[in-house]
Amino acid sequence: MIKGHSKVSDFRLPSRIGYQFKQPELLQLALTHRSVSHKYNYERLEFLGDSLLGMIIANYLYHAYPFENEGRLTRMRATLVRQEALGKIANDLKLSQCLILSTGELKSGGHHRESILADTVEAIIGAIYIDCGELKILQDIVLKWYGPYLNNIEPTDQLKDPKSRLQEYLQARKKPLPVYEVVDIQGDAPNQHFKVECSVDSLPKFIGEGSSRRFAEQAAAAEILKLLEQ
Repeated sequence: MIKGHSKVSDFRLPSRIGYQFKQPELLQLALTHRSVSHKYNYERLEFLGDSLLGMIIANYLYHAYPFENEGRLTRMRATLVRQEALGKIANDLKLSQCLILSTGELKSGGHHRESILADTVEAIIGAIYIDCGELKILQDIVLKWYGPYLNNIEPTDQLKDPKSRLQEYLQARKKPLPVYEVVDIQGDAPNQHFKVECSVDSLPKFIGEGSSRRFAEQAAAAEILKLLEQ
């Protein structure tokens, strides 16, 4: 536990998640953003949760849609595991009020940033698996979260990365292309963490984060795309 930082403040969160942790510190870790600590944060759990989520959704689709081909199943899975979908799950679980962020990240609106919320969902998946060690238990919990979204899945064709999609969107409308600027680099190679600011014409600037400049640019582009598509 990080000295000076509080425990999970919402005691109802385990009930919303649908799982009572035997090791509550795992849930706290899953909610802790890198801005709080370079060592004690959710990134390793997110790495594990990302793989587990992909497998759980793939397994569900394989059995639920026995006559769909591989290409369509891939697009269906992409629809369910992309950032926007995870953001909806995070909102359903009311995670924004439970995130453990630095003061600076809070002031910049990090508790409502979709990329952070999506990462946290994946980290919680990893934390549950570490805590219970039972894939079946984890699968039942995750599919319950996804319950409202599993009927009438509309596969997305947006399999390109957000940076490419944003450029195509702007080019099609003859708008100036986005400008990306690295505003912060933390840590030493190969364990660095990047913050990149994306500017598009007269739109608000957005900051993306990632373990590489490319990933941070994609995260920033995803936020701009979300605004434009609304």
